[in-house]
Amino acid sequence: MSSRQAFIPHPASAGPGQGLSPVVRGRAVTRTSDRVYDELVSAIRELRLVPGASLSETDLAERLHVSRTPVREALARLADAGLVHVVPQVGTRVGLIGLRDVEEARFVRESLEISAFEVACEGSAPDVSTLRELLERQEHSYRTEDYNAFFAADEALHGEIFNLSGYPGAWQAVQRTKLQLDRLRRLVLPDLAAVRVLIDEHRSIVDALEATDIAAGRTLISRHARRAIELAPSLRARYPDYFTD
Repeated sequence: MSSRQAFIPHPASAGPGQGLSPVVRGRAVTRTSDRVYDELVSAIRELRLVPGASLSETDLAERLHVSRTPVREALARLADAGLVHVVPQVGTRVGLIGLRDVEEARFVRESLEISAFEVACEGSAPDVSTLRELLERQEHSYRTEDYNAFFAADEALHGEIFNLSGYPGAWQAVQRTKLQLDRLRRLVLPDLAAVRVLIDEHRSIVDALEATDIAAGRTLISRHARRAIELAPSLRARYPDYFTD
């Protein structure tokens, strides 16, 4: 799989029609460059734009159905955020997955989610009905090998734990730090055995939350948050062009 190939069929992507979605004007008053930026960030996070992929303003403008100016502005913002790299006389490429950034994101996510779990356990037993529904969605996604749906349900489950703590904004703070971690997690998804483990761990976390078992929750969340890190060496061996230290 060449690092020069920007748009690839990946088991964790949406299936037919992978790549970028056209940017259309919504009802909200937002700049076209903002919508382009959001779409490119999502594409990088979801591996629709793979690490190391070469990016062309002209090609992106055609795919997004916009002019080159908002694309140029969005790429400048992505470069400032370290998500793409511009090499003079060479071109622009999607940034590689930085393992140090992945580890830092893991630390932030694990620390805040354990705290959210503890707060959610205070007082009466929390209502875990939404979490149970999300587990069923994950089971269905596992059976149908719908990796996008699984990832969405996975994110929603962890977000619901923060909702139950009364601090949903803390989950948004986690989201802003974990793009590199999410790219690593997406690489895991074609492995059905790994997905099965993730669902089982989710179920154990929900059980511990319903039982307000803080000690078990701490252990389970810590183990779960480190799962992708444990798989990083094998993923790096499989996709050596996608990673940097």
